[in-house]
Amino acid sequence: MTRPLIAVPARFAASTSALRYAAEVNARALIEAVWRAGGEPLSIHPADPTAADVAERLARFDGVLLPGGGDLAPHRYGAADTHDSVYDVDDLQDEFDLEVARQAMDLGLPLLAVCRGMQVVNVALGGSLEQDMGGADREHRHIVHPVAIQRGTLLEQATRVEKTEASCYHHQRIDRIGAGLTVTARAADGTVEGLELPGHSGWFTAVQWHPEDTADRDPAQQALFDALVDAAHRRH
Repeated sequence: MTRPLIAVPARFAASTSALRYAAEVNARALIEAVWRAGGEPLSIHPADPTAADVAERLARFDGVLLPGGGDLAPHRYGAADTHDSVYDVDDLQDEFDLEVARQAMDLGLPLLAVCRGMQVVNVALGGSLEQDMGGADREHRHIVHPVAIQRGTLLEQATRVEKTEASCYHHQRIDRIGAGLTVTARAADGTVEGLELPGHSGWFTAVQWHPEDTADRDPAQQALFDALVDAAHRRH
């Protein structure tokens, strides 16, 4: 069968080992997880973040994956000050990702949002972020920890588990939850690890962790990409 097209907004990189100049990239593990699921992952260039342009570009795709990346600018969710730990903010990246989130939901495109991607969706729907979770005992960087998943959610239906070991790399987390979103997973410290939008016309789930990190050996993590591609196939 023809592989459904999955749009993955590219991330700006100052340099890469194989190129002489700045680059646009996506994590290989993320792309390979989509490919294993049967999708055709295509990086899309962040540019012209107007509603009409982004809607026109996304219309040719069957699904969207919003990946991880640097921090959103705090002013995007109404914060007056910026914490010292905020890093890799890019205005064009923010504008583009936020519009991709809005248009994907408006178009009813299947959407999987990962780490920064989940935060983007939350902010796009009027939510906010805690700019920094604190020191080593609170931040979720370079750790794998258990996450409890709510029964009856799309997340639980996809992974078929009520608890999973999540590979995390983030120092921020959801504060105020965006309009219409519901929490589908939490860490032991209460950190929101999953969000969904009941009533969304297309398949949508978001996770704060990085399922691509262990998807090649953990069926529950690969199942998230499988579910995205399956929903995209049905739309295709």
